[in-house]
Amino acid sequence: MPGINEELEFVPLRIAVMTVSDTRSIEDDRSGNVLAGRLEDAGHSLAARTIVKDDVETIRAQVQDWIGDDAIDVVLTTGGTGFTGRDVTPEAVEPLFEKRMEGFSTLFHMISFPKIGTSTIQSRATAGVAGATYIFCVPGSPGACKDAWDGILVHQLDYRYRPCNFVEIMPRLDEHLRRTKS
Repeated sequence: MPGINEELEFVPLRIAVMTVSDTRSIEDDRSGNVLAGRLEDAGHSLAARTIVKDDVETIRAQVQDWIGDDAIDVVLTTGGTGFTGRDVTPEAVEPLFEKRMEGFSTLFHMISFPKIGTSTIQSRATAGVAGATYIFCVPGSPGACKDAWDGILVHQLDYRYRPCNFVEIMPRLDEHLRRTKS
């Protein structure tokens, strides 16, 4: 059975949260607040938080900065995953992935479907790994942020979660970068 092994020690991660929006400010960023609050409630630290405009280059530059920052283990983005002309988060972030996490989107849709039905297909939630940093891009609604955190991330970002989790493989994410060439 999957679950928390209480005999193991919790390993706090340093997580950055980026809200992608042309209209939000920190004061009214409900989705960013959901993610920041939940990650801190789980015992992780909010390493950085920002709001950026729906612009490919701006989004990509911020994510690249965080990938290059050794003080950040995980990047969470919220917003810009839909189908309107301004929704460009996947276009900005996916080219940065060294490995794409197909199962994240699948599981996100499975969790979302019982709550919003077929409307879940309007989300292009995505995730991957770049520079030994996990990156998760979720829709901009507070409900979608709750679904992603409560249904997936709270478990996979907890070292105690069994049978396996993302934290335990973090030391090996950059093996390809450390390998000596023969």
